[in-house]
Amino acid sequence: MHRLRRACALLALGTLAVLTACSASSTPEDSPAGTAQDESAATTGTGTPADQNPVINDDFPDPDVLEVDGVYYAYATNGNNQNVRVARSTDLVTWEQLGDALPELPSWVIPGKTWAPEVSAVGDGYVLYFTATNYQPTLQCIGTAVSTSPEGPFEVVGEGMLVCPEDEGGAIDAATFLDEDGTHYLLWKNDGNCCGLDTWLHLAPLATDGLSLDGPATRLVKQDQEWEGNLVEAPTLVERDGTYVLLYSANDYGGAGYAVGYATADAVTGPYTKDPEPLLASIGPSAEYVGPGGQDIVTGPDGQDYVVFHSWQGGTSYRGLNVLPLSWEEGSAGGDDPGVTPEVEGFD
Repeated sequence: MHRLRRACALLALGTLAVLTACSASSTPEDSPAGTAQDESAATTGTGTPADQNPVINDDFPDPDVLEVDGVYYAYATNGNNQNVRVARSTDLVTWEQLGDALPELPSWVIPGKTWAPEVSAVGDGYVLYFTATNYQPTLQCIGTAVSTSPEGPFEVVGEGMLVCPEDEGGAIDAATFLDEDGTHYLLWKNDGNCCGLDTWLHLAPLATDGLSLDGPATRLVKQDQEWEGNLVEAPTLVERDGTYVLLYSANDYGGAGYAVGYATADAVTGPYTKDPEPLLASIGPSAEYVGPGGQDIVTGPDGQDYVVFHSWQGGTSYRGLNVLPLSWEEGSAGGDDPGVTPEVEGFD
């Protein structure tokens, strides 16, 4: 049934990709941030997250979720005059939107494009990895900020970006992963589609304080599937039952062609094998979830894993926050090796 649903998704995706072919750029310069449908401080609901989607019916794209002592903090791309949006919840269903988590940007950042935040607990505090436009070189790159509270306010660290590869088009979409041996990693995408280059997902170890890299970067995967268009981005890495599962978003963020795929590996640095089909994709012309992407994985208060992702609402007016249960099946993306693969429940 799962394979049939995904086959239908691919057929629909091909049709929708034609409809969105004119919007080829993945750079959200025209992001509708600030076009929220509901700017009230809280989104409330009852029942399971799947019953309430979008659980944040407001512009809340590229979500990252961090759990601290039973409270979930969700961070999102800039909007509503905030550089980094943050909301909190105890059940993943009812969310209270808070103030700007990164109210001040440094002089070496061009304001207006603070995207895809990632917050990680490091030592006694928290490190925020953010994407913003660097002055020189003028590229999207990844900076760091710190706070003693997951709610912020975070203060930018240093006088420059942490990751800013000029010859690769810059870097965006930071994510972190803590391996079983205690090694803390940073993942990102080189923003090659900005300038006709490949887009790779990278992985590099972080120093103990999380504020510098502690080794060379390893390239994990790049765009090579038809459904991915000209880019992969937004990495999310988890380990389940000895299998490293790398989720990522791909294609044009601005329409129904955007989707989520995954790859698996036996070692954190790979090699990773992709499932050739997307895990989350727009299904049919009346799809409930249009252009799903920017995903994260979090374990809920019930012990169940959930995938958190945005999708377009009101046509392509804004991207709301959704939560769906995630389970793990035996198998591998390549189909020949033991391991686990993700299965999203209730995705229509």
